[in-house]
Amino acid sequence: MSKQFIDLNSDMGEGFGPWKAGDGTDDEIIQLISSANIATGFHAGDPNIMAKTVQLAKEHSVGIGAHPGYRDLVGFGRRTINASHQELINDIVYQMGSLSLFAKYQDLPIQHVKPHGALYMTLASDLEFSKQFVEVVQKLDPNLLIFCMDVSATYKAAQALGMKAVREFYGDRHYDDSGSIVFTRQQKALEPQAVAEKVLEACVNGRVKTVQGNWIPIEFDSVCIHSDTPRALELIRATKISLEQENITIANQFAS
Repeated sequence: MSKQFIDLNSDMGEGFGPWKAGDGTDDEIIQLISSANIATGFHAGDPNIMAKTVQLAKEHSVGIGAHPGYRDLVGFGRRTINASHQELINDIVYQMGSLSLFAKYQDLPIQHVKPHGALYMTLASDLEFSKQFVEVVQKLDPNLLIFCMDVSATYKAAQALGMKAVREFYGDRHYDDSGSIVFTRQQKALEPQAVAEKVLEACVNGRVKTVQGNWIPIEFDSVCIHSDTPRALELIRATKISLEQENITIANQFAS
């Protein structure tokens, strides 16, 4: 059954000092989405960028979430860091805390937490680590949402612990037959209309074509298109137009 409403999220604030990720179009992208995952300083982001991004989200009524990653500025958080679960949990708490105060300063609530890059994929495959992560988020704020994949250990942990999770569909990533995204450090340019059609197919028919050439069912509550993907603004704009032409409204339905 076709969706009538869908959340559209993107990673925001992923620069550092004068350096900008992707095409540097956050100020335009944020006008098209309904949820923003804001970099919290370890893989990207700095105090000035966080403050500016939170302000942009407030201006455009976009829900905000912490986007913690591995301590990996050089690798943009896409390299796995060999550290204990507790050390990584402490890193996540530190990053969540940094964004929460910028949000409080703007009188905004934190809506969700979404780990970034390699950390997201590590959690997705490690149930014990995911349980620790969910437990900490739950203790800090049981009203927070956790953004994750439907087939991930993170989603299983959230379900087991009674934490609400938002399942994502990735418009700008490939899927394999397991229903997981194919993780890559280098993103190639995609055609906006192809991405829009892929998202529309998922929203209308609940399926996605895998890299093996098979169609598999997919369940999700939010669509993600990354701001650092080449031509991200064009991808997001084409997707928004395509969805709206099919009477599917981009809207944040998570806000209390």
